[in-house]
Amino acid sequence: MREQSFRVMHPGIAKAIDSIWVVPFFLFCIVFEIIPIIVLIKDSFINPSGAFTLVNYAGLKKPVYMLSFWNSIRLSAITALFGTVFGTFIGYSILKTKTKWLKELFMALANVTTNFAGAPLAFAFIIILGANGVVTLFFARILNLHLYPYFQIYSYAGLVVAYTYFQLPLMILLIIPSFAGLQKEWREAAINMGATTFIYWRYIGFPLLAPSLIAGFVLLFANAYGAYATAYTLVASKLMLVTTQIAFVVKGEVVHNPALAKAMAAVSLLIMGLCITIYKIAINHAAGAEK
Repeated sequence: MREQSFRVMHPGIAKAIDSIWVVPFFLFCIVFEIIPIIVLIKDSFINPSGAFTLVNYAGLKKPVYMLSFWNSIRLSAITALFGTVFGTFIGYSILKTKTKWLKELFMALANVTTNFAGAPLAFAFIIILGANGVVTLFFARILNLHLYPYFQIYSYAGLVVAYTYFQLPLMILLIIPSFAGLQKEWREAAINMGATTFIYWRYIGFPLLAPSLIAGFVLLFANAYGAYATAYTLVASKLMLVTTQIAFVVKGEVVHNPALAKAMAAVSLLIMGLCITIYKIAINHAAGAEK
């Protein structure tokens, strides 16, 4: 009662006290996100002598780096598309599962697998789909189907499979709340007016889900674009990606040029910022559609 009276008499002070609790979060963002980004962008315009230059960004026009950006964008788009399409159907199936324990099991599995990435995921796929992997040997000895050399986990196709593995559960977790937001009354009203299931999804369900699908696709794209450990473990220098190229330039195995790596990172930040902007717009549209 005394606290309530204090808030009524001193609303400004009470609001300031409540705001104190978010100060650690802002300090964390400033120290570990904002300051590093500012330093990264600043250093990307500095040459070894400390003078301002655009040479670092001009160096990105070299075929090897242009190809790296193209490979990363293409890989991210393909796996994001696979994750969005298949994750949407699987998420809907999980939501419609009648058995409660089975639904909880699928949700727990999705939560676990979406965080299973990086080098452990790459090694798991090597054990399963490598040249002497369990599934590879099973197909060869039991079904007389030889995956190699037609398919290799140490290739672009292998990366697509590995990336899709951790993209699917993420999309499932993103799309299930959107499906849950579709009111039963909307479908019942459509059916009462003579609409078929196809017509309902074509004119009501899909338009309402479209912003969430776009947001999910963009988030999956950003998730795949920033992945490093999985790609490095599986293909290393066999396939040029932006993340692996940044590591190679920083470590100096071929060319030691940290400023060039920072220019690549700055362009990647721009791509990520665009993804976040599109994601935010799509989420706002989705929230407005549900209201």
